[in-house]
Amino acid sequence: MGARAAPSRRRVAGRRLRYLPTGSFPFLLLLLLLCIQLGGGQKKKENLLAEKVEQLMEWSSRRSIFRMNGDKFRKFIKAPPRNYSMIVMFTALQPQRQCSVCRQANEEYQILANSWRYSSAFCNKLFFSMVDYDEGTDVFQQLNMNSAPTFMHFPPKGRPKRADTFDLQRIGFAAEQLAKWIADRTDVHIRVFRPPNYSGTIALALLVSLVGGLLYLRRNNLEFIYNKTGWAMVSLCIVFAMTSGQMWNHIRGPPYAHKNPHNGQVSYIHGSSQAQFVAESHIILVLNAAITMGMVLLNEAATSKGDVGKRRIICLVGLGLVVFFFSFLLSIFRSKYHGYPYSFLIK
Repeated sequence: MGARAAPSRRRVAGRRLRYLPTGSFPFLLLLLLLCIQLGGGQKKKENLLAEKVEQLMEWSSRRSIFRMNGDKFRKFIKAPPRNYSMIVMFTALQPQRQCSVCRQANEEYQILANSWRYSSAFCNKLFFSMVDYDEGTDVFQQLNMNSAPTFMHFPPKGRPKRADTFDLQRIGFAAEQLAKWIADRTDVHIRVFRPPNYSGTIALALLVSLVGGLLYLRRNNLEFIYNKTGWAMVSLCIVFAMTSGQMWNHIRGPPYAHKNPHNGQVSYIHGSSQAQFVAESHIILVLNAAITMGMVLLNEAATSKGDVGKRRIICLVGLGLVVFFFSFLLSIFRSKYHGYPYSFLIK
């Protein structure tokens, strides 16, 4: 039985060899070479990605924000592979550009980047960089960018979407607002740490000292404390500051004004009802003060018992102040709330 079984196995093996297709060996060889090539390409991508991340970590160890020109931008941001998010500030910090907003935004951006760099959650999934117009003009042209400063998020995969561009005009460029936007786009939460600022404490101490010294010098005559006019002036100053948007400026940190990079025209009034400039708040404060002064003069002309001619002049001056500056205030309101139908004197 054992001698007859062995030839049977040899015949089966021979039969199997005869039935193998003659063209399968080149196909198998080609498939093997393709697998080797794909494996080598994947390994090459992994090595390239590791080199890019290592280089970015080295730059981050030196400074929290690294500057990029056109070549670096294309290599580390545009070209794959990439498994990290990149926040880029497009700006124009050279003195000849005269971009004061860029310098203010850069200070907030630096605070944010330092908060991330020195936090315990720091990792190689998020980096901060900067492209200056004079160092990367080709990048601005490639992105069709015509204004600065601009903040953009470049995700690990795919192209940036509309929400990956920070709405600076509406929100402002405070570090806290930037951190909230980054958390929405990357799920990386950054706790902003600001360097200690003692200017407010020093100013408060000087004010308390001044008031204390004044009270000490006038300790024998404190009737001025009961002066209604003085307290009315202080109250009006507070009301003007609050109604002009100073608290909004403090929270949002908007720029003082906006300079068009193409024609150099400076805008002091923001064109949207959702935002404002610091200069706009100052303008509104002056207009409200002028209208209030006109109302005070009208009241004085009506209640005083002096010369009739003098009262008439005071009345005309007060009426002129109210009419002119209220018209100016209404025109600003119309420029921000498009479609508002009413106007008075000034359109």
